[in-house]
Amino acid sequence: MVQPLQRIHVLVADDEPHIGRIIKMKLEQGPFDVTLAYDGREALDDMASDPDIALVVLDVMMPHMNGLDVLARLREDDRWRSVPCIVLTAAGQEQHHKQAMALGASDFLTKPFSPKKLYARAAELTGVPSEELGASER
Repeated sequence: MVQPLQRIHVLVADDEPHIGRIIKMKLEQGPFDVTLAYDGREALDDMASDPDIALVVLDVMMPHMNGLDVLARLREDDRWRSVPCIVLTAAGQEQHHKQAMALGASDFLTKPFSPKKLYARAAELTGVPSEELGASER
């Protein structure tokens, strides 16, 4: 008997609702459940209230607290230090890339990004075996 896929919880923090919806729709085609946050403080609140978040996708430019500040807070806390984080930004400046990687980002993607590439990277970072990916994701 085939075991059902275990759902993997992903937090996506982006202040642009349409970007969050695109990411949510793409990831939920696979074994992911997505929670959307619209600013940095909300992202940290979601992390604090849900210990099962296995991956975080952070936009750099957000109100209240930017994605790099959120990443720094995650890396300072033992509970979240090892949670993979993908940083997304429309500001593809080299300084943001260097800072994100220095803070411990798992990957850095610039907008516009490929939802297929984001999905593949999320699967890789969360250990989803390739045979569990949909045919369109390989």
